[in-house]
Amino acid sequence: MEIAELSYGAIAILAVAIAFASMITSVTGMAGGVLMFAAMSLYMPLRPLVAIHGAVQVMNNAARTWFLRADVRWSMCLPFSIGAVIGAALATFFVAKVVGDFFPLLLVLGLIVYTLFKPSKLPQIKLPDRQFFWVGIGTGAMGILVGVVDPLLAVFFMRDDLTKEEVVSNKSMMQVITHCTKIPAYLFLGFSFWDHAELILILGLAGVAGAKAGVLILHKMRKDVFFLLMKVALMIAAIRIVFQLVSAY
Repeated sequence: MEIAELSYGAIAILAVAIAFASMITSVTGMAGGVLMFAAMSLYMPLRPLVAIHGAVQVMNNAARTWFLRADVRWSMCLPFSIGAVIGAALATFFVAKVVGDFFPLLLVLGLIVYTLFKPSKLPQIKLPDRQFFWVGIGTGAMGILVGVVDPLLAVFFMRDDLTKEEVVSNKSMMQVITHCTKIPAYLFLGFSFWDHAELILILGLAGVAGAKAGVLILHKMRKDVFFLLMKVALMIAAIRIVFQLVSAY
């Protein structure tokens, strides 16, 4: 797999962009990963980009989880972790050969539309903590198939019985797990994390700084404003998925 070689100027620009994207994720609960990927795509070939983006996402989501560690619900995250490993394995060895990426994207789009536009009589999606095992299976598979995990996870966190800190901390923890399941695949495909260690470290630290700044803003934000921003981010994600489906088919 090719090596991503960037100038110091490009690295500096990317570090600023990634810090901003990470801050956005801390404030809205999502959307930063897409912004981060878009910025990195301007300077890197696709193959190393996917692996480096995943590594940087692990670092900044892990930092965000640590900053909000008091709000992590392990009764929710542990079942998710088991499910994510199973889902990633199923997608890698079986599902990817049969399903492709159209149906998974359509499923995510349907869940987003339900969450955003459901009549008030219909219930929110409030899964018991142990049922996040099934969310883990879906998210782990989705991470391998199409890389879309943010919008899928967000659907299960648009609920009024969680604080904004619980939403961000647990969602970040689940993204750490999901991105970690991809690392064996990157290694299998020949990507060298060692050859890119310096770049990953610089961009990862920029993401950590952005996560910290965003968490400080999050603590001062009203809960209703947070969920409004999260809805806006979900709407943008839905539009992006529609364009992706239309352009592919």
